[in-house]
Amino acid sequence: MSNKVNKSAQRVQKSTVLTTLKMVVASTLFASASLSAFAQECLSDGLETTPNDNFEAVTTSTLLDTTTDLVWRRCSEGQTWDGSTCSGEAVKYTWQQALQLAQQASNEDLLGWRLPNVKELATLTERDCVRPAINSSLFPATPPDDFWTSTPSADDPDRAWVVAFFNASHSIKEKDRFIYVRLVRTYTNE
Repeated sequence: MSNKVNKSAQRVQKSTVLTTLKMVVASTLFASASLSAFAQECLSDGLETTPNDNFEAVTTSTLLDTTTDLVWRRCSEGQTWDGSTCSGEAVKYTWQQALQLAQQASNEDLLGWRLPNVKELATLTERDCVRPAINSSLFPATPPDDFWTSTPSADDPDRAWVVAFFNASHSIKEKDRFIYVRLVRTYTNE
């Protein structure tokens, strides 16, 4: 009887080990596929909508879009510019928190930082690219997700417009949702 129990226990143990190995292999493959699935993809023969030539450095962490006279922070809120990329994790905010964040940033340096309106933020999208739909050499580590605008919905006071940097689309979202933020200001000849 004890031989049967031992053999049965060995079969269960082998089965458990095989199942665990299968799960590890599957997880590894899924993780690899997930990482490559989120890599930015751009059309090779398309016309760039936000070429590098349209931007000039104002400071090391801000860029002037010479076609719109808007100055953009290179990093999403929560991230910091380290001289070559945006480091840290971008932070999501409700719409009201995003407006307050912009007011606070403006009060700190008196340069007029604000939440962009939907038309302004849409000018930052790179329509030849997805995941993220932005010039990633100028605005690195941008999450491929929604970003708040200051534009409220005309039909629903509980919603506001967002620009999706996944695919450069626009939509309205509930103001109590947590969504990424990138601040802007109008260029002044400081």
